[in-house]
Amino acid sequence: RPEIELADLTGFALQTACWGDPGATGLALLDPPPPAALDAARSTLRALGALEDGGVTGRGRALARIGLHPRLARALVDGAPEVGSRAAAEIVALLSEPPPRSAGDDLTATWRGLRRPGRPADAHAARWRDEVRRLRRSAHGGGPVEGPAGDAAPDAWARRGDDAVAGVVVALAFPERVARARRGSGHLMASGTGAVLDAGSALAGARPEWLAIAAADRPSGSASARVRQAVVIDEEVARFAAAPLLETAEEIAWRDGDVTARRVERLGAIELDAAPLRDPDPERMRAALLEGLRAEGLGLLNWTAAATGLRRRLAFLHDALGDPWPAVDDAALLDLVPQWLAGARRRADLKRVDVAAMLRGLLAWDQAKRLDEYAPERVEVPSGSRIRVDYSGERPVLAVKLQELFGWDAAPRLAGGRVPLVVHLLSPAGRPAAVTADLASFWREGYRAVRAELRGRYPRHPWPEDPAQAVPTKRTRRASGS
Repeated sequence: RPEIELADLTGFALQTACWGDPGATGLALLDPPPPAALDAARSTLRALGALEDGGVTGRGRALARIGLHPRLARALVDGAPEVGSRAAAEIVALLSEPPPRSAGDDLTATWRGLRRPGRPADAHAARWRDEVRRLRRSAHGGGPVEGPAGDAAPDAWARRGDDAVAGVVVALAFPERVARARRGSGHLMASGTGAVLDAGSALAGARPEWLAIAAADRPSGSASARVRQAVVIDEEVARFAAAPLLETAEEIAWRDGDVTARRVERLGAIELDAAPLRDPDPERMRAALLEGLRAEGLGLLNWTAAATGLRRRLAFLHDALGDPWPAVDDAALLDLVPQWLAGARRRADLKRVDVAAMLRGLLAWDQAKRLDEYAPERVEVPSGSRIRVDYSGERPVLAVKLQELFGWDAAPRLAGGRVPLVVHLLSPAGRPAAVTADLASFWREGYRAVRAELRGRYPRHPWPEDPAQAVPTKRTRRASGS
């Protein structure tokens, strides 16, 4: 693949902006830059103050003249007043070239090793010294470096040691790689990516709370980046160097099974501090409850037996008759739920919603009047029992002991006569003995086989030869003549 499709285009975007062509539209390139990568590069440059209103700024031209990736140029320019031009140049020179294999992941230790007086230990150390000299000249405006002025780190950082000095520069270059230890193991970078130290890491033993990560890679298939070089820092360094990522926001959301309302301070994806909101916006609280219902389901509501039964009856009528009988599937109810949440602020409030009353409120007056006729909750059978109709399946079912239906030639039809009621005829033990939607046909054709099978097993129950003319009963003692 062409390199332009894979490379970091931040430096390229800065150069083209300096040429007066921020979008690189006037260049005769073999391959055009990917729009998404170019947009990301320009976004980085805006954050560095190198671009403004689509054009290059004076700061941007100054960064371009240094001859480094804009991030490193920014670390040099902004780091020099904070830690001294010498230290800033030394750290940036260290960041501008991959470290030798022998270097560990402790960037501060590598820096100390390179600073030792005497001849350079190897080619990497020699190149580093040359680059430091070049960068110091750049930090001084391109002229010769005269004396120690500006070289020393200001007391504010120097007193805190090499880690603080190096950490400021690294974090200025890569603020999104500032990372904080998280529960369990590893760190979380401000970018939102996880980071882990190798088992043999020189830094791991210190169990650092904060890191400024200079270099990392992500092994194939891994969700976290592997730290190659980093500096141990503290929260003060993180807040200072990654200040553009600091934000305080009111967060009202469904979190860990309930609504949380907090004022949260974050450094990118890293949560620094949180405090409960005293007077959260009621509308946002209801929106968070709805978010929870969508995420976890309508089971969070108070589904009493009455509410569940009513919902099934309404679902049956909607399927059988369509509009205007309301749809009560999950999607339809989630659209209606906001009307039910007046005053609700917490998960516990969802259990106080009278779901049955809310469902009845979906019906017009004439529908409410016909509900028990079209989809009765119970049906009275010849024995006098009032049996609950089961609407949970595809067809409504009446499950009743066979002896209670003697003399009944037809079960009522529901939905205004459109849907037959399926009858499950039960044995005296309550087990299904037969299923029919046509009782008269069953008495004529199916009953004889059921009687032959069950009569001997349940002799204390009536098994008349002509059930259509027999007296229905709930009694267990057999009547004479049966």
